[in-house]
Amino acid sequence: MVDVCPFRGWRYDLAQVGALSDVVCPPYDVIDPAFQAALYKQHPCNVIRLELNRPEPGDPDDAERYRRAASFWKHWRLDGVLRQERDEALYVYTQKFDWAGQTYVRRGFLGRIRLEEFGTGQVYPHEQTLSGPKADRLALFNACKANLSPIFGLYPDETGSVQQALDDACLKLTAVQAEDHLGVEHTLWVVTDPAVINTVRSGLRDKPVFIADGHHRYETGLNYRRQLQAAGQLTDPLAPANFAMMHFVGMQDPGLQILPTHRLVSGLPTITTQELRAALEGHFQCEFMGVGEQGCRDTWDMVTADGSQAAFGFGCAADGGWIYARLTDDSPMATLAADRSEAWRGLAVSRLHKLVLDHLLPARFPDAKPGCRYVHLETEVQDALKAGEFQLGCLVPPATIGHVEEIAGRRETMPPKSTYFYPKLLTGMVFYGLE
Repeated sequence: MVDVCPFRGWRYDLAQVGALSDVVCPPYDVIDPAFQAALYKQHPCNVIRLELNRPEPGDPDDAERYRRAASFWKHWRLDGVLRQERDEALYVYTQKFDWAGQTYVRRGFLGRIRLEEFGTGQVYPHEQTLSGPKADRLALFNACKANLSPIFGLYPDETGSVQQALDDACLKLTAVQAEDHLGVEHTLWVVTDPAVINTVRSGLRDKPVFIADGHHRYETGLNYRRQLQAAGQLTDPLAPANFAMMHFVGMQDPGLQILPTHRLVSGLPTITTQELRAALEGHFQCEFMGVGEQGCRDTWDMVTADGSQAAFGFGCAADGGWIYARLTDDSPMATLAADRSEAWRGLAVSRLHKLVLDHLLPARFPDAKPGCRYVHLETEVQDALKAGEFQLGCLVPPATIGHVEEIAGRRETMPPKSTYFYPKLLTGMVFYGLE
């Protein structure tokens, strides 16, 4: 049974800080050093100082940046920069954004969910995690004792009734808004009506929740809870550390979009489109689409028009050519990924990595040691190939919500970078204290 609860969040006092847009930021894992520096300059109370505090000259050790984040968290609350909600609330949070010439609105709400060990309850991950980010986030948990940014969760809501109850409540409420650096509009309402909250809690009680984004944060919440339990500091089942802040979105919401994550491949010899076709022969039907930017666009148009997990686009830096390739024989996948489900083996990213990058290319080019960088726009692939840093660009169709539900529902994780849920949730809209 899923236990979703309201909480008394901490939020920026806009009378003190001014525009909410000036003090929020994306999650830590999409912020590079240049963007971090820009956010520092944007406002003296920008949440970057909590979410991703930077090293400073004279720091005695790397842990000082976590201690500095904790100091900001403490003093912003004492000074009234952040104020705690008077009543427990659910926070309706929508995001309006443009993609590929269309405008979308993704609707959801922020609450807290009781933590469950993976494999024991109704919370399902779909991606593997890395130890480095979890160690970083745990150090921040220990320093600030707070959830600074939410986990992104999905739940089945065929009728839309759970979200509709919240949307109806918002008609009488005043919203706060922020716009991020990508032009996405983020809007937040605070719902404290106990009847509405109980309707939402009841509506989610028997539903599974799939983690869309924030796997490291969820696992860090589990690690933090275990740490407190081992120290004998967590005896109350209602203690804040038994929960994590999560943004909940219905899986049928029309604004829920999974974008593609394309691959830029290095570690290959100089390879032409003709040589690539020879490597793919017998498993793919290939069509040469042209060269340069137009060839790239035409190839991606073919991939998207196909709409399946069997269509790919390949660009070669050596001659600038582009190939549309449709898989015709994936029988080696049964051996190459024998320990995986048929659904997992049918993903485009699984086929690309297991069949093409790990099997067909090394068979043709024995010295190949493919390595990938990930981007989301076909123009980024084309630009990188022109720069000469990568030998091969791979245009890959995105997985679907159905794939996430089926594969994660089997308690199986998808390959890395299988999904990209756009836009990212902002850090700084609401905070959840763990003390």
